[in-house]
Amino acid sequence: MKSRLTDAEMIQRAQQVRLMIMDVDGVLTTGAIILEDHSPEIKMFHAHDGIGLVLARYAGIKTAIITQRQSPAVERRARELKIDYLYMKKFYKIQAYEDVLKRTGIPEDAICYIGDDLPDLPLMRRVGFPVAVANANWRVKEEVPFESDTPGGQGAVREVVEFILEAQGKLDAAIEQLLQPPDNR
Repeated sequence: MKSRLTDAEMIQRAQQVRLMIMDVDGVLTTGAIILEDHSPEIKMFHAHDGIGLVLARYAGIKTAIITQRQSPAVERRARELKIDYLYMKKFYKIQAYEDVLKRTGIPEDAICYIGDDLPDLPLMRRVGFPVAVANANWRVKEEVPFESDTPGGQGAVREVVEFILEAQGKLDAAIEQLLQPPDNR
């Protein structure tokens, strides 16, 4: 992961994270939107991101999705991954963000937001750990201090989760929990 801050500052911010909020298109997917005549849309999610979000849950980090589009595929993926908060059809994401703040009581400096485009900037400007994915819009990358090495939709969320959990000293325990049979969790 790249940063315009020192490694120590980056680790210090990651250690504070208790909630991860993500955009969908361009972050959990490559950003391509496939529309068919008789179905709402098709989305491709990367399995590595899914495992990363499971690891975050095992480490006690809450998760949220705030996206501009309404999508049954996103609803299904959020349900499968047990995402704590899901907001769709939110072009202006601030209201959904304020709702998450109210519902969780988590301070802004303990929030990671992963985004890729201009509608994500208002939230990225407020959180303690804003991350632009590698394929984010150049204006977003210019403004945000952290950038993943991995493009959105190709494991960028997993990269960020592992960085945060490593900084918090929770990665190995979360991996061990993941490797346990379901009846031992």
